[in-house]
Amino acid sequence: MKTNFEKYLKAVINNLELDDCIPEILSTFYNIGLKRNEFFVKEGEVCSYFCYIETGVLQHSIDVLGEEKTTYLAMKNSCTSALKSFIHKITSRKNIKAISDCNLWVIKIDAFHYLLKNNKAFNRFYYNLIENQIYLIDDYRIDLLTLTPEERYKKLLSNDPKLLQQVPLHYLASFLGISSRHMSRIRKNIN
Repeated sequence: MKTNFEKYLKAVINNLELDDCIPEILSTFYNIGLKRNEFFVKEGEVCSYFCYIETGVLQHSIDVLGEEKTTYLAMKNSCTSALKSFIHKITSRKNIKAISDCNLWVIKIDAFHYLLKNNKAFNRFYYNLIENQIYLIDDYRIDLLTLTPEERYKKLLSNDPKLLQQVPLHYLASFLGISSRHMSRIRKNIN
């Protein structure tokens, strides 16, 4: 059932005048499931979908000298994709995999472009979504440069305490830009 997705769309669009356009959006997305450790997209492949995550967590990662580095964690009730790969039909520079079982609502590129061009609500949704992501990326980059690892961990705890229950520690450490060992010390000192 797409009720969570519909609520999410309405919250991101934030314009009651566009509510009558939402059924078309919902009818264009379809459901797929990913099991833990299954890939949404692999580095070197073209990303086929843009998705809303109804349940689960998707990890964005890159390989740096044989070590997996987490660049983003896409959580339940959010949207994600390897966007440059998806939009431009080019190979992805990153992996996106399920770190828990996921239920996703996905759309392919042709339907995505159709909605952007012909559905005012989807156009507003995408604009608002991208704008919000830019804010988050900017904050993340500033935090990496200005906050200590301890401060980044505390901020993560205060902003999204459920992450600790849903995401394995080594993924969180990588996302925060610290080693798993240092993360263990930080947690020990804070908790």
